[in-house]
Amino acid sequence: MKVVYPICCGVDVHKTFLVATIISAQGITPHYSKKRFSTFNNSIFQFKQWLIDNNCFDVCMESTGKYWVPVFNLLEDTIHVTIANPKWVKAVKGNKDDTKDSKWIGDLFRLGLVPGSYIPIKPIRILREYTRYRSKLVSCRSSEKNRFQNAFTVCNVALDAVVSDMFGKSASSITDYLVSADSFDPEYCSSLLQRSLKKKADTVIQSIEGYQMTKEQKERIVMVRSHLDFIHQSIATLDEKLDKMVAPYEGAITLLCTIPGVARASAITIISEIGTDMSQFANSKRLCCWAGLTPSNNESAGKKKSVRITRAGVYLKPALVQVAHAAVTSKHSPYYKLKYERIGKRRGKKRAIIAIARMILTAVYHMFVTGEVFNPSDLYKIDMPQELVDKQKEKAVKQAAKLLISLGLIKATDISVA
Repeated sequence: MKVVYPICCGVDVHKTFLVATIISAQGITPHYSKKRFSTFNNSIFQFKQWLIDNNCFDVCMESTGKYWVPVFNLLEDTIHVTIANPKWVKAVKGNKDDTKDSKWIGDLFRLGLVPGSYIPIKPIRILREYTRYRSKLVSCRSSEKNRFQNAFTVCNVALDAVVSDMFGKSASSITDYLVSADSFDPEYCSSLLQRSLKKKADTVIQSIEGYQMTKEQKERIVMVRSHLDFIHQSIATLDEKLDKMVAPYEGAITLLCTIPGVARASAITIISEIGTDMSQFANSKRLCCWAGLTPSNNESAGKKKSVRITRAGVYLKPALVQVAHAAVTSKHSPYYKLKYERIGKRRGKKRAIIAIARMILTAVYHMFVTGEVFNPSDLYKIDMPQELVDKQKEKAVKQAAKLLISLGLIKATDISVA
């Protein structure tokens, strides 16, 4: 095999220390130099100086949890650091330890056998931390809402079976009343209902009458509600911070919002995950593969086995699937809706929504590369004017008739008579 990096370093990173092996070519036989460093900042700077002294500016290390991040932060300004997925540098079982692991990583990297992972620039990485934290808060908010609703269910309150939203104005007024009141007054409860829910006053009263709620259960409901209000406030504060952070990317956000189903929050999430510089990816297929939206290749002896999508894109893939669901139900543009229905008939709804998510990510790639707004090449087939549809049908009928006449199946007179 051809040696890609004559002088390189393989690093095995742990929580408190790292083991580095510099490989340099001296003739045919490579020379190995091993050293161990602490993961404290002063020791990482010593490691950096050791690399520079040995004229080594290409480093490869395994992405072990978050332990690689402090090392990467201090090396990226001078050293070219390749972060490798663990599955590409996994050593042979039964023949590995900390020293051998760094040597194995260096040997593979030296021959160009380790594909590097995509690591965005630092501003995008910081933006990613905020958007991922926001997604966690949104998940926590959903959990607290379910917990709040279940707290009333176990107290024999079936209000969620009558109202569509347990956190609407009418439902919130009723739940606050049930928690604060010592006894239940049906007439006062009916007076709390608003708008169309007034017509269901009798059903609402029936869903509540006979409920049992102890003092301790009320206290727990108050705790859950206060935590839910805190999460709402945290998300609002986070959104204000994100609006300030994405100021340099307003043009890209506006560009992405031209795609059906993409809202501002979704555009910010996409930018925080892939950035705006598409030179990191060779083409749109590589980007879709990195996002976990590409079927895997698993074929042996002429038989295709599982073609499931990969587990990559833990944060980007759910965001794109959410966008895809919004796109196929969009009332402003039927483009993705028609494609979804066509694919869903053959492959099922779940595979179809993944296919739409991949189409959207492909569109994002080309829009960032060209700087053009969303305008797919086959859009005319979806939003074709009726006059053009009739004209194409007439042309298709003439071509079909001409083919049948050439085959001798009908006569030209038959066409004129019809």
